[in-house]
Amino acid sequence: MSYTRRAVLASLGLAGLEAAVPVLIKKTAAYSLTESLMGVGTCPFRLAVINDEITQDFEKACQIVAGDFGLRWIELRSMWNKNVTELDAKEIESARKILDEHKLRVTDIASPLFKTDWPGAPRSPQSEKRDLFHADFDASAQEKLLEVCISLCKYFDTNRIRCFDYWRLDDPKPYRVAINAKLQQAAERCAKDDIVLLLENEMSCNTATGEEAAAVLKAIPNKNFMLNWDPGNAAAIGSTPYPAGYELLPKDRVGHCHVKDVVNKTDHKYDWAPVGSGVVDWIGQLKALQRDGFHYGLSLETHWRGAGTPEASTRVSMDGLKKTLAKAGISC
Repeated sequence: MSYTRRAVLASLGLAGLEAAVPVLIKKTAAYSLTESLMGVGTCPFRLAVINDEITQDFEKACQIVAGDFGLRWIELRSMWNKNVTELDAKEIESARKILDEHKLRVTDIASPLFKTDWPGAPRSPQSEKRDLFHADFDASAQEKLLEVCISLCKYFDTNRIRCFDYWRLDDPKPYRVAINAKLQQAAERCAKDDIVLLLENEMSCNTATGEEAAAVLKAIPNKNFMLNWDPGNAAAIGSTPYPAGYELLPKDRVGHCHVKDVVNKTDHKYDWAPVGSGVVDWIGQLKALQRDGFHYGLSLETHWRGAGTPEASTRVSMDGLKKTLAKAGISC
């Protein structure tokens, strides 16, 4: 079995992390899983930001999320120019200390699991624009990557891992059953540690829309296999995420939500936009999430960079999100 250089490093990192478990768990005993899943204040959601949408400086990102935005939740993807799945034991401990200092809890591990080519299948041009976020694991490395993610859940006191379902194919039908089997196998492995596996609908992967997500959830009935619903991604591929796509989803299987906005462009298909200024009906979507009892992570994934820097753009988009929440009659 072959591995990329990054996969080998991940495997080596896992060995280091395993050795660090007792120390890390002892230092974070005050953050029990039960406590970390409780809501904060009156907000029905775990309002959060994906950390690297602000900066790769993790301490600065946490200061902004907790101090400036007044939030208690954060989603982990990459920091210090490394994907979270490739941090070594010392970096893991540093990250945990920073989270503790800012009293931040982790919504989920935003991993790159299954964001790779399906072996032997021709790739669609739609998958050429790749967001790797400092990670590049080939198909043969996915089982080890999953084990790293499970370990990270334990260190960061969360029970959720985000995943994908391989780079988008022109015709996924011949491979769909096999892809679903791989996802189900991963969900079964996660269930052994009481972890929820979240499939994100991603326009460059094989599940991009609400319609496609509903079909996958129906095919994989495991209760710990849920959807990381991303209306912005669905809109970017030309779908109408709300109400059309969302209404097809089993509401008890939506386990996380990413927030960003999209505008249609004449020279190309789409561009990102501050929340509340694009085509996604976020007021309607947020009302529906509250109505349907959704109480998990609602994470700002800015993507838009129109304010000049990731930090400045995230500040503008967070302001848009909070205003949109207010318009929806939701106090956060």
